[in-house]
Amino acid sequence: MPTVTKNLLIINVLCFLGAMVARRYGVDLNDMLGLHFFLASDFNPAQLITYMFMHANFQHIFFNMFAVWMFGRTLEMVWGPKRFLFYYILCGIGAGLIQEGVQWVDYVVNLSQYERVNTGISIISMDEYLNLLTTVGASGAVYAILLAFGMLFPNSEMFIFPLPMPIKAKYFVIGYAVLELVLGITGGDGIAHFAHLGGMLFGLILIIYWRKKNGGGQQIYY
Repeated sequence: MPTVTKNLLIINVLCFLGAMVARRYGVDLNDMLGLHFFLASDFNPAQLITYMFMHANFQHIFFNMFAVWMFGRTLEMVWGPKRFLFYYILCGIGAGLIQEGVQWVDYVVNLSQYERVNTGISIISMDEYLNLLTTVGASGAVYAILLAFGMLFPNSEMFIFPLPMPIKAKYFVIGYAVLELVLGITGGDGIAHFAHLGGMLFGLILIIYWRKKNGGGQQIYY
């Protein structure tokens, strides 16, 4: 397994296990290292990096790391470790920035709802409520990896459960992007769908830039 991919898996798993242990001692690492809304008192710019190494539960980290292992190792072998790591981190940061922007728009549109919120038990202040808006997970970077794989290997066939037949990578990526957009607009499931799209957007911009910088052609693989 390529070095960066292997180390990303190790670091994410260690962070997940560390968060589980810390929680038993009353320390919430997901709250400390997760990405808070930038207007909240608990926000720290470093969270734009640390949030992508924290995960909410086993299912969350399992599927993210499975995608890193499945697609990331191929990208690292094609791009090399430095470019792959740069792509992963930058797209993760970009996903966080998009998430912050979406939360800001929602905050402006629904400002009156943020001023005082009834939790069903007591009334909490706006700052306390804003501090609850925390994003964790490597999904933004993972979706950028999916996009890159679909662009470099557009006609590679993939078997995706429960589809009865293989699907080309380019259609898989397009389908996922459309699904995330629909789910992001409908909302209400507690998942940062626009962060996923933000990772894909930053990945697309970066790949286009690299292609232009290389004289029009990042090679397409089949």
